[in-house]
Amino acid sequence: MEIVQKYFADFSDEQTRQLAALKELYTEWNEKINVISRKDMDNFYEHHVLHSLAIATQFEFADGTEIMDLGCGGGFPGVPLAIFFPKVNFLMVDSINKKLKVINEVAVAIGLNNIAVRHTRAEDIKDKKFDVVVSRAVAPLKDLWRWSKPVLKRGTNYRGLICLKGGDLTNEIFESGCKPRVWEIEKIFEEDFFKEKFLLQVV
Repeated sequence: MEIVQKYFADFSDEQTRQLAALKELYTEWNEKINVISRKDMDNFYEHHVLHSLAIATQFEFADGTEIMDLGCGGGFPGVPLAIFFPKVNFLMVDSINKKLKVINEVAVAIGLNNIAVRHTRAEDIKDKKFDVVVSRAVAPLKDLWRWSKPVLKRGTNYRGLICLKGGDLTNEIFESGCKPRVWEIEKIFEEDFFKEKFLLQVV
């Protein structure tokens, strides 16, 4: 938790309480349903929470913004972002239902009211549009953009696709046909873990 507070100093008491509760809850649930690599739990706040919040260092989401977390897994980046932006609405989408159960239980336990879950694939969502799609290391950029485009609505809060990725992205970006804006996360957070990790936006 200290590593998160190293970079973010203005949390409310409620946000601090919610963030501080996450590790114990995820540790407990991870023993029943494996949603996070066990070796990663020792670095939970750095590898999962802080990594997710890289998005919050570059983007401000207005109250009422509708965001979909595509292939949300155990809840990253959506859960930390939902704590950070308590008046923004998040729909957590994944094809694996047991992971959504963990997100639901964590949200209830910490009183996180701006999250909903849906057991589906992004490409099957026809009844709702979003201002933003976020994602973390789920699929190649070309697929993420193909799935995101149909569910994005153009409007005041439009930010397109924002995703967290790692490694050499040269071929992946070329194959996607996209021209993303790219941030090097190691220039935002100084820890070694963030070397060769990137934040991308496609609009």
